[in-house]
Amino acid sequence: MAFSLFNKKPLDVLNDVEKEQIVQSIRLAESRTSGEIRVFMEQKCNYVDPVERAAELFFQLKMDKTTDRNAVLLYVAVKDHQLAIFGDEGIYRKTGKEYWENAVNHILQHFNQQNFAAGVSEYVSEIGEALHQYFPYDRVADQNELPDEIVFGDCIKK
Repeated sequence: MAFSLFNKKPLDVLNDVEKEQIVQSIRLAESRTSGEIRVFMEQKCNYVDPVERAAELFFQLKMDKTTDRNAVLLYVAVKDHQLAIFGDEGIYRKTGKEYWENAVNHILQHFNQQNFAAGVSEYVSEIGEALHQYFPYDRVADQNELPDEIVFGDCIKK
């Protein structure tokens, strides 16, 4: 039986084990950096450009309020097959546009191979590596500034 993320009902995109896999990848990545990573999933993107939607969500989630401006949002619109990554100015200045374009292409390869949870988890790890390189974990000063849980938009099972 073939599996396709985008043929499943949006309510059933991730099972509990896959959700936990993604949350654990966020926690592990953040254990090596002062940066923050969030994943937001919704059924449809009402924007032409998913980066615009990701930017809107980034600010709604107050991700721009981290101390070092080093938060990254991974945005997925399941039914529309759209993906965007939005990094705050602190990390974006250090990595550049090409890094984020390559990252999107890399994660899309996993989605195309129908390894959705694994793709998200691996990319979260890669974001964590970039954050670690530029914003290493400081045992004394670091604190978890944002929740690690996946944020789900309307119509997606929480």
